Amino acid sequence: MTDSTTAPIALITGASRGIGRLLAQKLGQRGVTVVVTYKGNADLAEESLADVKAAGGDGITAQVDIEQPESIDALFDVVRDTYGRLDYFVANAAASAFKPVADLKLHHLDRSYATNARSFVLGAQRAAQLMDAGGRIVVVTSYGSLRAFPTYAALGAAKAMTEAYTKYMAVEFGPRQITVNAVNGGLIDTDSLDYFYNSVPGMAPMQSVIEKLPLQRPGTADDMADAVDFLLSDKASYITGQTLSVDGGLTVIAPPFWADTTSPLRDAVLPPAE
Repeated sequence: MTDSTTAPIALITGASRGIGRLLAQKLGQRGVTVVVTYKGNADLAEESLADVKAAGGDGITAQVDIEQPESIDALFDVVRDTYGRLDYFVANAAASAFKPVADLKLHHLDRSYATNARSFVLGAQRAAQLMDAGGRIVVVTSYGSLRAFPTYAALGAAKAMTEAYTKYMAVEFGPRQITVNAVNGGLIDTDSLDYFYNSVPGMAPMQSVIEKLPLQRPGTADDMADAVDFLLSDKASYITGQTLSVDGGLTVIAPPFWADTTSPLRDAVLPPAE
């Protein structure tokens, strides 16, 4: 075990790219020591760790396959043996198949459950064991947990399960001063969004969805990372069991959409069409 320090210790799954990488850098700016996890690309993880150190933090990289319980155990053994404790656990990594319910096979269901819901529970169990002075647990979810849309059933249902577990964990871990929350993302401009709208055969054009959002733009990985960073901070010390939607208003709208109206009604809200 290394010498103990006063710097908070954070573990972020999927921290080699996207939201996880930006969050790791933001935590580095706060002097946090970050365990940057990755599944297969060690070079990307080292680049992410370099960002953390350049920002003022410290940390290590660690490989994990969140689909495998023994790999999750091995990851938390590394954290325990290296630092002896944990202050923040962010379950960010995810994977699934984008198919209609009728086309989902057993392996799609099993993998979606294992990588999204089961890995969160197993990780939170181990994280809480290392949070003997209290801590923060945050899981990254998506609006498919709240709304049904094409091909998202497997992932959306798994994310809904993690949000339900968030409430139960908040109640059970609360007496130990561990908060548990979820950050639910809408259309966030990452590689995953690009894949969903450009690689799923027959998917609706992304712009047709964006124009219906109240803010009329996709979110950014920064938007998500900032929300998670807030829930990890002292400013959120009395918030637990909650799901924070970062979606540009997506989950508060319903058809008929303003984007589908015409003048004179449309003119009351939307700028004139060019």
